[in-house]
Amino acid sequence: MEIKFKSHSKEETIELGKLVSQFVFRGSVLTLTGDLGAGKTTFTGGVAKGLEIEEKVSSPTFNIMKCYFKGKIPLYHIDAYRLEEGTNKVLGLEEFIEGDGVCLIEWPNFIEELIDNKMALNIEIHHVDLNTRSFKIVTENKKYSGLFDAIKERYHD
Repeated sequence: MEIKFKSHSKEETIELGKLVSQFVFRGSVLTLTGDLGAGKTTFTGGVAKGLEIEEKVSSPTFNIMKCYFKGKIPLYHIDAYRLEEGTNKVLGLEEFIEGDGVCLIEWPNFIEELIDNKMALNIEIHHVDLNTRSFKIVTENKKYSGLFDAIKERYHD
């Protein structure tokens, strides 16, 4: 399954994250790729809001991972940008990727050997202009078919 559409504001990107949160489940893995500063963390904040996580979501760039436990289900936010080849082997990230919560991974290409792309929801975000972002969402996981229907209803480009 694949869908492409645009978000026209930061608020709309947050709303998209909230919409996606309605279709995630324990063990969900969402990969986030795209331009630096395109809105990956903003989108993640929307997912967190949808999961009723009240903590402010910020980029885990320097920490590698931030965990949010106070919500409907745990949220594990990984930013693999700073991981060099080989360092991810000793961090134990697979425990969270395969864990009991929702795992959002920014820059998944740095830890791709830990991710089952056939099961993941892969989200690509790019700048169009100052406020507009293009989204491409791809998955082979049939559990997300309801999400694709909801996006088609809401976003018309």
